[in-house]
Amino acid sequence: MLAATPVGAGQPSWQLASLAPIARVDPRFQSYNIEMVEVTGGRFWAPYGGPPDEVYRMRAPIDLASPRLRRIAGLLAPAYLRVSGTWANNTYVPARGERAAAPPAGFKQVLRRQQWHGLVAFSRAVDAPIVTSFAVSGGTRDAAGLWQPKQAQRLLDLTREAGGRLYAAEFFNEPNLPTLADVPAEYNVAAYARDFAAFHAWARRAAPAMKIIGPGSVGGAAAQGEVPANALGSLDSNASEAMMFATKGRVDAISYHFYGTVSQRCAFLKIGTAQKDQALSPGWLDRTLTDHAYFARLRDANEPGKPLWLTETAQAACGGSPWASSFLDTFRYLNQLGLLAQRNVQVVMHNTLAASDYALLDPESFEPRPNFWAAVLWRRTMGEVVLAPPGDLPEGVRVYTHCLRGHSGGVALLALNTGAKNVRLPDSGSGMAWVMEASPVDSKTVRINGTIPTIDQQGRAQGLAPQKLGGLLGIPAHAIAFAAIPKAGNPACR
Repeated sequence: MLAATPVGAGQPSWQLASLAPIARVDPRFQSYNIEMVEVTGGRFWAPYGGPPDEVYRMRAPIDLASPRLRRIAGLLAPAYLRVSGTWANNTYVPARGERAAAPPAGFKQVLRRQQWHGLVAFSRAVDAPIVTSFAVSGGTRDAAGLWQPKQAQRLLDLTREAGGRLYAAEFFNEPNLPTLADVPAEYNVAAYARDFAAFHAWARRAAPAMKIIGPGSVGGAAAQGEVPANALGSLDSNASEAMMFATKGRVDAISYHFYGTVSQRCAFLKIGTAQKDQALSPGWLDRTLTDHAYFARLRDANEPGKPLWLTETAQAACGGSPWASSFLDTFRYLNQLGLLAQRNVQVVMHNTLAASDYALLDPESFEPRPNFWAAVLWRRTMGEVVLAPPGDLPEGVRVYTHCLRGHSGGVALLALNTGAKNVRLPDSGSGMAWVMEASPVDSKTVRINGTIPTIDQQGRAQGLAPQKLGGLLGIPAHAIAFAAIPKAGNPACR
């Protein structure tokens, strides 16, 4: 439990008023994905407990009309909602009045028009503008194999028909993994550059207000030799760099995807899987910096000054490990937000809202998992202005500081105690605090200030009452604390 120890003479204190601003993030910095296959229904990552070699399992379309789901997602507003993923590369959009019982040749699934109407309605209800990508598989191409915008135009028109708009789009999902996109077998960087030129011309003409982001590729570590590129099936180890050079000057933001490794479902790739005993290690927690550094370097070389967006990330690719839904992964989740905010990454989109083990919500019941409650506390406390962190931290403790959301001059603190010992942090002044704990640390139930949080029938969060903070902040071993200091008096937070 949190301990607010009275401060006496000579007790150390943090001068929060003097913390300098070092970055500023998008108001919708903390965002999330709903995979296209969730909207259409189809084969997605299989739950654990089935046959040993089972990778995928059929799932029904997500119920985006659920009042409960909308109220829960609304607790994360404002956010961006990305609807994309590997399955978006080969999803067919029928024309108005067309009855497509099965996907035509060159596609693998059908997006029913009412399904997309439901997605647009959900987006508007939860204050999460849509970010997407488009189909590029064989069915979108002419006889010469050239990409045509007919399907992209249908999705754009369908969005407008439903009363929405596309805020931003990547051309297609993870173009450096063309084997997953069902593009021609000989697809290469030159083909991508040719197709992107056609996409860019169409997008600027048909949707001039839509941001174009890209390349949306994955595997920066592979490009730097830290993961075998052939294991990922990538176009080549430098594909992202070549793609960015080929599309220079034609994107509004640089987007990329990051997974530290893969889950057991994709152990056949032989690149290693997420290990529970490493979940609190610096090597695992800081792995996100490897890909950030790679894509930041490419951005600086090709699109200097353009913002960076991490449009897909989670504990491990291929649906997450069994412990991805536990409190143990909350350290990675929050640490990644803190590290990337310090480096001026504008948006981080978690995969997914409610599908598979890495989801914020249980796919069947929509019950919140520990990472969801962490997301709610981040949303309530951590503002857009990022401050330099205080120094002199105990071993195993990481602290991130932002301006406090909604309080002029206020400061918010996020402290992660990855160590096995209780710690006390210096005095931060009077305020409020929330301490997250689980016993054991890989439990799927979290306590906040000793109470298990819940969602009531009206969709309101219960069990998030703060404790008063009036001195040193004590944090148990393997615990996380948020603190809000509304009267910190930091001039950067006015």
